[in-house]
Amino acid sequence: MKFADFWYIVALSKQLNSKTVLQRTILGEWLAIFRDQNGKPVALQDRCIHRNSRLSQGKLCQGKIHCPYHGWIYDQTGKVVAVPAQGEEFQITATRRTIRYDTTEQDGYVYVRLSPQPQEAFTPFRMPYYQQPGWETLRVINRFHNNVTNCAENFIDIPHTASVHPGIFRTPRQQKLEMTVERRNGSVFAQYHNETSNLGWFSRFLNRKGKEIKHIDSFHMPNITSVEYDMGKHRRLFITSQSIPETEDSTLVYTDVTFNYGIWNKLAKPFVYWTAQYIINQDIKALGIQWEVIAKYGAKFAHTPADTIHLFVESIRDRIAGGEDPRNLPHKSVRVHFWV
Repeated sequence: MKFADFWYIVALSKQLNSKTVLQRTILGEWLAIFRDQNGKPVALQDRCIHRNSRLSQGKLCQGKIHCPYHGWIYDQTGKVVAVPAQGEEFQITATRRTIRYDTTEQDGYVYVRLSPQPQEAFTPFRMPYYQQPGWETLRVINRFHNNVTNCAENFIDIPHTASVHPGIFRTPRQQKLEMTVERRNGSVFAQYHNETSNLGWFSRFLNRKGKEIKHIDSFHMPNITSVEYDMGKHRRLFITSQSIPETEDSTLVYTDVTFNYGIWNKLAKPFVYWTAQYIINQDIKALGIQWEVIAKYGAKFAHTPADTIHLFVESIRDRIAGGEDPRNLPHKSVRVHFWV
C-alpha cells in the first residue's frame, strides 16, 4: 500500500467548467485538471512532452487542451492529436502522449488517484449528510504550511483548543474529561465522556440544558478527519476535513461543516461560516509555527497520555509510508483522562 493508491480532492465540481484549466499538486506531482467534451473530469501530468511547458497554462477547445508554448493539442487520454507546426498531414504516433491519471466525482468534489493500478480499489470518503434534507453544508478551502499528519492531528486534538481558540471554541477551565481512543481497520476513533459545555460562543444555543454531549472524533486513512457533535434533535454538527498532500510542507485542506439546526439552519449559516474560518485561521498560524520549529530542530515530540490519538494516527500514516497496510495493525483501545 502507498499514498498514491488513494483518491485526493483536486477541485470543487463547480470550480471546473468547460473552459477552466486548474493547476494542482498532489504528492509532488504537477497536474492539469479540466473537463473533456463530455463534461468528464480529466487529469494530465502538467507537462507538455514537446518542450516542457505547463499544460495548465494553456486553453481548452472542445474538451482538448492546447499547450501555451507551441500549441500541441492533447485529448482526454493524454494523447497528442495535433502538432500545428507540422500541418494536418503529420502522422502522430501513439507513443506521443503525456501521463493521464484516473479521476472520479463524488459529493460535489473532483478526485484524482495517482496510482495507475492500485492493488485495492479504494473509494473516496463519503461526506456526512451531504445534500440530505434538513442539513446544510458549508465548504472552506485553506492551505497549511505543514504536512498531512500534523494537520490531521490538529483537527482532532481537543487540548490545543483552549490555548489556540480561547473564548471562541473553548476556554481554559481545567474541566476533567475522559476519552476512549480506539484504533481499528486503518481508522482511529475517540469518543469523549462527561462533556457538557465549554463550546465557546454557541454553548447556550447548542446545549442550553447542559446535557452530556455525544462527541466523536475520527481519523480515516490516509488523510480524513471527522468531528461529530450530537446534542439532541436539530443540534448536530459534523466537521470533515480532507488534507491533500501537495508537498512535504504544504497541505491543502478541504473542510465541510455540515449541520442540522432545524429552523435555524439558514440563519445560522453565515455565523457558522465566519466562526469556522476564524478558527481555521488560528490553526493555520499555530501549525505554521510548528513547522518552522520542525524544520529547524526536527520532529521530536514529548508525548503524554492525552496524545494517544496522535500516536495512533502516526502509526497508520507511518505504515502506509513504509508500503504496508495499516489495517494489519492490532486493534487497540485506550481510556484516557485529561483536562481542558
